[in-house]
Amino acid sequence: MSSDNTLDDEDTFKILISTDIHLGYLEKDAIRGNDSFNTLNEILECAKKNQVDLILLGGDLFHENKPSRRCLHSCITMLRKYCMGDSPVTFNILSDQAVNFNTTQFPWVNYQDENLNISIPVFSIHGNHDDPTGAEGLCALDLLSASGLVNHFGHSHSVERIEISPILLQKGSTKLALYGLGSIPDERLYRMFVNNQVTMLRPKEDQDDWFNLFAIHQNRSKHGPTNYIPEQFLDDFIDLVVWGHEHECLIAPTRNEQQLFYVTQPGSSVATSLSPGEAAKKHIGLLRVKGRKMNLQKIPLKTVRQFFIQDVVLADYEDLFTPDTPQVTKKVENLCYAKVSEMLEEAERERLGCPLTPEKPLIRLRVDYSGGFETFNVSRFSQKFVDRVANPKDIIHFLRKREQKEDIKEEFNVDYRKLVKPGAVEGLRVEDLVKQYFEAAEQKVQLSLLTEQGMGKAIQEFVDKDEKDAIQELISYQLEKTQRHLQSRAVTTEQDIDAEIQKFRDSKKNTTEEENDIKEAINRARAHRLERGDPDLSDEPDDVTLDSDEGPGTLPAPTRGRGRGGRGRGGRGRGRGAAAPEAKPAGRGRSQRSAPASQSRSIMQVFQASSQRSHLGGSTSSAADEVIIDDSDEEIPVRKATRPPPRPSLSSSSFARHSSQSQSQSQTSRGVAFDDSDEEDNPFKGNSSRSRR
Repeated sequence: MSSDNTLDDEDTFKILISTDIHLGYLEKDAIRGNDSFNTLNEILECAKKNQVDLILLGGDLFHENKPSRRCLHSCITMLRKYCMGDSPVTFNILSDQAVNFNTTQFPWVNYQDENLNISIPVFSIHGNHDDPTGAEGLCALDLLSASGLVNHFGHSHSVERIEISPILLQKGSTKLALYGLGSIPDERLYRMFVNNQVTMLRPKEDQDDWFNLFAIHQNRSKHGPTNYIPEQFLDDFIDLVVWGHEHECLIAPTRNEQQLFYVTQPGSSVATSLSPGEAAKKHIGLLRVKGRKMNLQKIPLKTVRQFFIQDVVLADYEDLFTPDTPQVTKKVENLCYAKVSEMLEEAERERLGCPLTPEKPLIRLRVDYSGGFETFNVSRFSQKFVDRVANPKDIIHFLRKREQKEDIKEEFNVDYRKLVKPGAVEGLRVEDLVKQYFEAAEQKVQLSLLTEQGMGKAIQEFVDKDEKDAIQELISYQLEKTQRHLQSRAVTTEQDIDAEIQKFRDSKKNTTEEENDIKEAINRARAHRLERGDPDLSDEPDDVTLDSDEGPGTLPAPTRGRGRGGRGRGGRGRGRGAAAPEAKPAGRGRSQRSAPASQSRSIMQVFQASSQRSHLGGSTSSAADEVIIDDSDEEIPVRKATRPPPRPSLSSSSFARHSSQSQSQSQTSRGVAFDDSDEEDNPFKGNSSRSRR
């Protein structure tokens, strides 16, 4: 719809929505190095063309926790080019900006700074790739915030309780409450929601007049028992949720029938993995809000590199060949060549008339060779397409069907050699192995002090980071703590001791004290390793975002990475690890070479050893990745004297607390009308049947 359309009046918010831009992804690649920069340029150009009121980014603006100078320079250049100018900003902020923008020494929105000339304000939360780290809790977005180019919001300093205070915007008669929550480890945030430690504040007056927009960056799809955030955890007064982190583009708003809000998932603007979720066409959204009505217009991105993926099951081609057919490998290679050629032809047809689309597409052919077939030379095959595709080294991906695992619910003798065998348990985590073991174990070998989660965390440190003393230190630490507890209670008889130990163990489950105990034990193990002079591997990235599917033989730690995959520390781990790679190349290389063998042996040894002892002490772990968040109580530094005159604002006392698990009892008449039509007519006609009841 054109910018001069009469529907875009003084009461209508126009918001450009985008998530997971991953600026700087593969920036050193000769073919794909400029992809993320070109797409960001297109997004900002689209915002300026449509004369939007603001841009809302849902996290992961940068791919790395510590972006390169080229990446930062390009980002600053584009933001200055498209977001600074003389065009007036036509909405006001009514909330306390010192609360909304609490990560900067200039706690007010950038367009109200008299030293800046902002035409399109950008509001952004941080993601898991560019999240805050270090003692100061700073991230790359804070650099842009300090320079006045981006308004960073949604940063929670506390790990005990989260209060989400909205940015209250008003344009004409339309009132918009913008909520944001930057990326937090899923397991931790899940536990905080369950324990009612997440609170969303609402204006005390005229609550039903506000359109409530919430930006979040977490796992939406379930990757584990607590490794995601269910939509039902979010408050029911929200009208629209902009969900970041998931890379599959599902931008058309879907209605949650239980909470009665809509969810839009814009997805990433660059493919960071060769998985089916990335193959969907990439879009950004132009959201219009007028009163309590909204309309979301999908805008396809033209500079995104094409990506085609196809699966081939060799067993389905019995009419062409079988494993016993002479020269079957050559025939399989010819079949794959034909499939890749078909995808290249389809890419060429789609690219006609789109000069902004990169010439070389991404191609992925996943070949299931189960049933006795053999693989062919992938490198030699890739040479045939080296000048036609953008990923010649990753075209073919061989895989086999998973082997059926034995039922471990009724048996104690579990063969974990089968569980960790390559190709059998793609994506199985160490914590899952621990849990399965003790579910199958007899009562006499169950843990008495240590919980399954606590032991799982120690084993994960032992396997993934080569912390040889992690398990021993966890046991020793919990044993000492339990002994002190028993002495303080003056328990003497054996029966009373067992009961008191069980009570003490259960009292710490799913608490901060339990998490701190595990961290203390792991810190002790690291201290012992450093005393021995072993290389420090603790800064190894928990998850490195690859541009290819994970091999079926891997056993990854619980991660929180790209798109629909595991949710890892992603760029954060890489960023911290990249700070001093020269100091420990030997240790890093040794770890990579020995990882597969050591994982299998270490897990077996640990389970065998644990079955020989009983009554071990421990504490549970949330299985969450560590995150460094500044939870200090330091005051905000003295503000600059040139702060512009304050706008009418609502103090924090003007907000009503709304627990994350509470249900509103008095808002039976609330509702938001959504029109998903793409016609060039009134987007706010709003069918009454779509309103909430």
